[in-house]
Amino acid sequence: MTDKVLIRSETNDDFTTIAEVTAAAFKTLAISNQTEQYIIAELRAAKALTVSLVAEVDGRVVGHIAFSPVTISDAPPDWHGLGPVSVLPQYQRRGIGSALIQEGILRLKGLGARGCCLVGHPGYYRRFGFQNIRGLACEGVPQDVFFALSLDGHIPQGNVEFHFAFKADGQ
Repeated sequence: MTDKVLIRSETNDDFTTIAEVTAAAFKTLAISNQTEQYIIAELRAAKALTVSLVAEVDGRVVGHIAFSPVTISDAPPDWHGLGPVSVLPQYQRRGIGSALIQEGILRLKGLGARGCCLVGHPGYYRRFGFQNIRGLACEGVPQDVFFALSLDGHIPQGNVEFHFAFKADGQ
């Protein structure tokens, strides 16, 4: 990482910038429906953002990460979903996304969370300890892009459901 990055909790003043950063980060990704900024807004409106962090470089918000509760059919509560995570294209590949993920996981641990799930690129999330777990799935999501990280040493089984805000499409 070449820039000094400050990771902090979002504030009300960040909401518009977070939406802009998120839209820009996902704009050219073929795997995206360009709804991520709406998902974050719906999570916020539902008061379902367990952790919401921004990354600043030189006082400018250049990244964001959201964590929200998930339910697992055969497991106790306190599991969370990671995502979306966004970094402005011109700031990508500088370790900012990694810093957001690491700080977010630390904050989840501090809240007593049991674990974290996500849908993401197989080559990226394993470095943070995320794994494909046999017996833990999310309906409609291929197993090779569905990951989980236990924070308490227990691996649940069952079907994971992300917050209903993940269906937001801006309409």
